[in-house]
Amino acid sequence: MRTIGIVRETKNKWERRVPLNPMAVQDLINKGFGVTIQPSETRIYKDAEYVTAGAQLSSDLSSCDFIIGVKEIPMDDLLPGKPHLFFSHTIKGQDYNMPLLQKILDDKITLIDYEKIEDDKNRRLVFFGKFAGYAGMVDTLHGLGQRLKQQFNIETPFLKVKHSYQYESVTDAIDQISVIGKEIEKNGLPAEITPLNIFLLGYGHVAQGCQKILAALPIENIEPDEFENQFRHYKNNKIYLSVFKEEHLVERKDGGEFDLLDYFQNNEKYKSRLEQYLQYCSVYMNAIYWTPQCPVFLPNSYLKEIQNKNPKLIIIGDITCDIEGSVQATVKPTWPDNPVFVYNTETGKETDGYKGEGFAVMAVDNLPCEFPKEASDTFSKSLMPFIEQILNNDYSKPIAESSLPNEIISACITHQGKLEDDFKYLEEYLF
Repeated sequence: MRTIGIVRETKNKWERRVPLNPMAVQDLINKGFGVTIQPSETRIYKDAEYVTAGAQLSSDLSSCDFIIGVKEIPMDDLLPGKPHLFFSHTIKGQDYNMPLLQKILDDKITLIDYEKIEDDKNRRLVFFGKFAGYAGMVDTLHGLGQRLKQQFNIETPFLKVKHSYQYESVTDAIDQISVIGKEIEKNGLPAEITPLNIFLLGYGHVAQGCQKILAALPIENIEPDEFENQFRHYKNNKIYLSVFKEEHLVERKDGGEFDLLDYFQNNEKYKSRLEQYLQYCSVYMNAIYWTPQCPVFLPNSYLKEIQNKNPKLIIIGDITCDIEGSVQATVKPTWPDNPVFVYNTETGKETDGYKGEGFAVMAVDNLPCEFPKEASDTFSKSLMPFIEQILNNDYSKPIAESSLPNEIISACITHQGKLEDDFKYLEEYLF
């Protein structure tokens, strides 16, 4: 009998998610698999619920055939020679996790990463993305209300938006924000902040989550090229949403014609063209996949130039949370109960909270944990179609000769102490 071991999440006190819920565990047990789960006092599903489903409770997972978690498993808890499945946050060569990747290689661990479980069109299949969008949008709207009040003494209905984790569910958040939306539609917003323009960078799962939250407000869509004429006909009881795709964000450095496939394959040949629109932005929502080869879309040089010129920009919601990445003002991650800091581009210093000179930044880096039950259930459902094949595979063989489906083969970063071919580029980031 093949046995899967589910680790307790230890990254921080907010991480309550699970990769497989009790219903999924019971399904696996009914099919003849064993499940052992480490005890946890913080997990959204209680230990007793897993025991009732038929799982064994033990801190020792050494007898398990396969180890699974959500976030990075601490290096000391990795089990040499065992296959592991979790979000490793290594595929961009992130400095802070290169020791983890080296340890995985040294211990000859097979690492499968959720982030690379994709179909033949490179669409992710196992993800929390929409929940990052839900929570990130709610936390940014909360930050918008607090920033306007505490720094500018402007009262708005956004003051009634709570932290994401304070809502019972996504539906509860949407219902309560809908009431705020009706108030805005009836009474309008203060003249000092209208037209209120939300820039949403991206159109994938994360951005879709943002749009679901925003649909509870009186949203009107506006194309980026319509901003110059907006002042002639905008309404103060509407919120204007612009979704920025690649053709709005970049242009070729050599002046050639934009080509989406070419941009995906040759990021370094392109530069940002977003600055021409930024003067109209009130709320900047960053929901794009970004690597260091891509252009920087919100550079500190631009923010420093406008900081003392009464800028329209009120808050940045950096859901992607690449530190000093496409939003250079994202100098650190934040926490669900302290989601915003203010970055002063003149001093290079950040201050927690909503008050201070500079730009407010929402940068919670594990946003889906704010809706832990719903996020876990959705994730578990998307993972289950692959679990049986993952568990039954013979990991003594090369991955290319395995019985794994292509979607999982493409997500294998390491095997038997070596990087798989698609991830050999990570060698340059290792110590």
